[in-house]
Order: sequence, then structure tokens, then C-alpha cells
Amino acid sequence: MSDGDYDYLIKFLALGDSGVGKTSFLYQYTDGKFNSKFITTVGIDFREKRVVYKSSGPDGTAGRGQRIHVQLWDTAGQERFRSLTTAFFRDAMGFLLLFDLTNEQTFLNVRNWMSQLQMHAYCENPDIVLCGNKCDLEDQRVVKEEEAKELAEKYGIPYFETSAANGHNVSQAVEVLLDLIMKRMERCVDKSWIPDGTQRSNGHSATERLSEDGSQDKGKCSC
Repeated sequence: MSDGDYDYLIKFLALGDSGVGKTSFLYQYTDGKFNSKFITTVGIDFREKRVVYKSSGPDGTAGRGQRIHVQLWDTAGQERFRSLTTAFFRDAMGFLLLFDLTNEQTFLNVRNWMSQLQMHAYCENPDIVLCGNKCDLEDQRVVKEEEAKELAEKYGIPYFETSAANGHNVSQAVEVLLDLIMKRMERCVDKSWIPDGTQRSNGHSATERLSEDGSQDKGKCSC
């Protein structure tokens, strides 16, 4: 697909403590590669990928393919960048929240990130996928799968154990988040502009469309 040749522009934000593997996760998803050298993200960066999304009808049949331009925003995990990264929360349609399975503190801090999302995202109940990253380092694991699943169930969000190193569940996690976003738009947004796109080159973003539909009222998010 050439520039502008897509039906929807969807913005995702990757969140989590510094060092949990956000940059490597996104690089694995977009390029299918892993860079073992740790480079701290300064402020915010993003990667892009084009995909074709096919919704499934009530009878399980696949609908017409939608051309999706996915922007994956990579945020710095350090506290000193927090005010900068939270400024991007309202522009994101969905969130990939990562923690490190070999670092218990990053798992404990998931609750703090969830609180930040509830405060700063475009509504109080945004679409989130929780990822326990570095599952390839099984001998260094300190967070049990049952604990992580229990936390995800508490918040009502999907959970995946992922590896940016070998790609395990990376694409699946992003695909599930995309599916949640597309289904949310089908439920919440005026059908008159679907499938013209959540954003063309000169159009409004999906978040702006949702806001126009009333979901910007944080206390009354109908989505």
C-alpha cells in the first residue's frame, strides 16, 4: 500500500517500566528482528506497519478486508519522561502494557500504569492488552503465569506471555488489540463514516471521531 492508501489509521501506545522490552517488542512486530543491544528510549518514538484486518460476522464468516495503517508509539519508561508520555495517552486508540517476567517490580508497577491510563486515556475504559515479556528467559522468571493472569482478569483485559527475542505471541498480542479497537468502533461510532477511515491524510483521527460521538466525556464513556 502506498502512502495514504489505507482505510484506517490506528494509533497504539506501548507502556511499561524502563527495560521491559517495549522497543524490542515493537521492532519484532514491525520488522521481525531482535536487537539485543539495550538502548533507552528518550521521550517518544514510533514504528509503523500496514496490515489487512478482516472482521468476522455473527456466523463466523470473514468480512471485507480493511486496510489498516498501524502506528505503534514507543514511550520512555523513566519517571522523568512521564509528563511527556502521558500527553500522548489521549491520542492513542489502544495500549500495549508490558512488564518483565524476570523483574517483579515491573509487574507490581502494572497497577500504577493502569491508574495512569484510567486518568489520561480518551476514556476510563480503554482497550488494553497486558504482555508479560521475556518469556524466553524461563530460568530467570520470577512472575508466575497464574499471578499475571489473575491481575489481567481483575482488570478485564487479555494477557499474553511474549518474547521480543524470538517473536512468541508478539503478533498475536497486537492482533487481539487491533480486533478490540475495530469492534469498539463498530459498536460506538456513527456508521455513516465507516469504512471511510478513522483517519485519511487530511481527516480526523479515530480518537477525534470518538470524541465527537460523546465518549470524550470521561465520566460517561459509552464504549
